Parts: sequence; structure tokens; C-alpha cells
Amino acid sequence: MRILIDSNIIIYREDNYTILGNLQKLSKLLNSTSDLVILIHPMSLEDIKRDKNEARQNIISSKILAYPSLDPYPIPDYDNKYLDNFKISKTNDKIDIMILYAVYKDAVDFLITEDRGIHKKAKKLGLEERVLLIDEAINFFERFTHHEEPVSPPSLKHDSVYNLDSDDPIFDELKKQYPRFLEWLITIKRKGRKCWVHYKDDEKIGALLIYKEENDPIPSIPPLPSKRRLKICTFIVTYNGYKIGELFIKLVIDYCIKNDIFEIYLTHYTIDEDILVELISEYGFFKEATMPDGEEVFVKKLLPVKDILDQLPHQQIDEKYYPILYDGKDVKKFLLPIYPSYHGRFFPDYLPRQLMLQESCGSFIVEGNAIKKAYISRSNIKGIKEGDIVLFYCIRPIKKLTSIGVVEAVYSGVNDSKQIMKLVAKRTVYSPEEVEEMKKPVLIILFRHHFHLKKPLTLKTLKDAGILLSAPQSIGKIAHENYMWIKEKGEIDGRFTID
Repeated sequence: MRILIDSNIIIYREDNYTILGNLQKLSKLLNSTSDLVILIHPMSLEDIKRDKNEARQNIISSKILAYPSLDPYPIPDYDNKYLDNFKISKTNDKIDIMILYAVYKDAVDFLITEDRGIHKKAKKLGLEERVLLIDEAINFFERFTHHEEPVSPPSLKHDSVYNLDSDDPIFDELKKQYPRFLEWLITIKRKGRKCWVHYKDDEKIGALLIYKEENDPIPSIPPLPSKRRLKICTFIVTYNGYKIGELFIKLVIDYCIKNDIFEIYLTHYTIDEDILVELISEYGFFKEATMPDGEEVFVKKLLPVKDILDQLPHQQIDEKYYPILYDGKDVKKFLLPIYPSYHGRFFPDYLPRQLMLQESCGSFIVEGNAIKKAYISRSNIKGIKEGDIVLFYCIRPIKKLTSIGVVEAVYSGVNDSKQIMKLVAKRTVYSPEEVEEMKKPVLIILFRHHFHLKKPLTLKTLKDAGILLSAPQSIGKIAHENYMWIKEKGEIDGRFTID
């Protein structure tokens, strides 16, 4: 497997600054994992040459030369199909496009970079699964190191704000941005405000979401009228690779649905390549107003006006207004069987009853946090495509239909284990060993998880209704009428489905 390391990673690793713990961990993993070739793109040298600190430039350039070079490297000069995706405005863009082209042309398997611009470009090309942040790379390559116990981050807790340490480093930036932050934190501690908090191994806060219910106007420009809303007061995630941001969004949406709150908002000072804005925009938050001091107001409507939805292609409904999904007659519905062991890894929040958000989530599996997931099957079924509905049936001994999602992409007839891992790197619950042992070819379904059935349906119930004749052994298509019966009996909330 060939791994391309961007120059910003080399600078972090090789410069005279203190090497961060996650970079040390990544370096150790890359050096200890067999069958990896670590490469540097020659254009990285051009990137370094633009450093105005000549002494530092010389030190870093000499150290970059110690790494094997991707030579020869693919050049996109005449590939208009590739270049037409970009508007090249500066030297940085040209270098980024050259480096990303190595992934596009399969000259390397993965690229590791902290450059958010490259990640945006990769998403536009459908290469986002193969371009990794440092934390994502750690999560991925840990699967190759044969740990006796699965690696999982510490617990995510639903807690009271008064239990938070006001001196925790996670608050340092907020203290700079908001001079009265500590005063505000003390105030909400005394009000008994709640939060979700994730603690790192050293007991420092790794991620935090503080929220409150409101029913007041927002004094923005333009002003937003009084309405029952959930305000996200603080949203910080320091672990990019653990999908905790997606988990926070799931928790907040689930909380609102359970409490009949249909609008969520947060205020935020936006910066270039803003990680938070990228994340929330992906799940339907949009800028609706600006506060008098320039802070922007991002709003997510859980029940948007139906006239707006009627004007959108159904794939955009699923994407822009998550967790709303389109389930009309013109999309197909498929039942996917899944073993209990994988079901638990796909859906760690699933219980015979709906998980109460006030409970501690305990230790969790990284991919289980994600809204976007990957299902791998030996089925040779045809006709599954983007926008179709997938229903998950957990086989023996559970024997229940439990969960629903929407297809994002499908890859059929994939024979090579490395190619499978390329396609599912950021969202799979399968280890490289499990993928290697799978009989090939396989079918890969990338999907978004939307809901669990409020009332899971047993095999007996499905058989009595004539939907199944026996326990499903492979992926099967189900009629729209049968899906509507499942939707009713499983108590899928019709307010969040559009037909």
C-alpha cells in the first residue's frame, strides 16, 4: 500500500517545534505497519520553497529529501476532465491539485494531509474516502496493528456543566474570542445547564457540546422571531478521526425529535477552511442571519416547508435536510441482513427501546459514531442506486428489522481487498483482516443511517404479514406497499419522510 504524505505533515513531524502526540502516534503506526510505502510528492518541495524563513526552509527541505519521492508523478496538464473541477487562483491551488492528482490517477492508495482545501477538492472528485486527516489516518492504520483489544476512545457522557474544569485547555481559544467567557460559564453552571462531553485518556476534554432550549427572538440581522429552538451554545471537537462531530449532530437531532423541537441553531465566528461550518453544512445547517458583532447565525430546520422540499431532487432532500428522507414510489427499497456482531458495530446506540440521550453512551466504536457508513456483501443483486432505501434486518438470534438508511453510492464486483479498503476507509466497521478473508467479488453500499424503527419488527411479524417467507440470507428487494406497512408498524415518524 502506497501512502502519500503532504508537506504540512512533514513540517509538523520534522520542524523544531514540539511534536504533537497524535503525530507521534501516526509516525509509529506508519513505521510499524508492514506493506506500507511512505512517499513524498516532488511538488512538496515547491511548497516548502515559499517559506520566507530561509533557515527553516533549508532544514525542512533537506529532511523531505530523506523520504522516497513519488517519481515519476502523474501530471494533469492535459486532463481537462480533472482540471475542469477546479478554479486555479493561486500557486497553492496548483500545488494542491498536482498532489491530489496522484490519488485521482491511483498512483497512491491514500493521501494524508491537514490541508482543508485539499479535502474539499477531494470531496468534489468523490475521493474523500482516500484523503485522510491525521486522526483519521490513525484510526484507519490502527486496524493493521493486531491489537488484542479493539481501540476505542473514552466515554461520551451526558453531564452537568458544573462538572467541567474551567481551566481545561479546550476553553483556551474561547477565552480569547469571548472576554466574558468564564463569567458566562460560571453563570450556566449555576443554572444547571447540561452538555455532552468526551474525555481523552489524560482526562482532559476532547470534545464538548453545551446546549439549551429557548423560546425567544434572536436579535440578529435580520431578526429571527420567537420560536421554540435548541441552541448549541458550545460545539468543540478536537478528535477529527473519531466522528464525534457526527455523533453530536445525531444526539442533538434525536433530542429535538423526542422533545418536539424543530429548529436548531448556533452562532459562530467563521474562519477560512472552517471545520465546524463544513460539518454542520453537510447535515443541513445554513447561514440565516448575522449578529451585530459579526458572529454568524447557522440554523437547521427539522421540518422545512413542504413547498421547498417539493422543488428539490430527492437525493438533495436526503442530504440537505437530514434526517428527513425521501421514500416515494420511485425509489427502490431493499432489506439487508446483518449479523448481530456487525449490527452492534454499525449501530452501537441501538437498543430494543430507543436510547435515552440522558444516559451515558459509554465507550464507543468509531464507525458507530458516524452517520455515514459502509455495508459489504457477497450479494450479486443488481439495481441498487443512490437514493434507494435500505432496511437492516439483524439475523439470529435477534431476528428483527431494526434500522433504516439511504444509499449514497454502490460499487459492485469489487475483487481486490486494497480497493475495498480504499472505498470504505473512513466509514467501515470491517477490519483489513476481515476484508482479506471475505470471498470476492463483493458489493459495497455506502449509506447514511437515518433512524431506528421505534418498534423493531420480528421475523414472525414479517412472516405473518407475508413480507418474508423465511429469514433473509441475502439482500432482497421489497415492494413499496410492503415498505409502507413496515413504516407504519415500525412507527417510523412520518413527519420526517417525504413521498
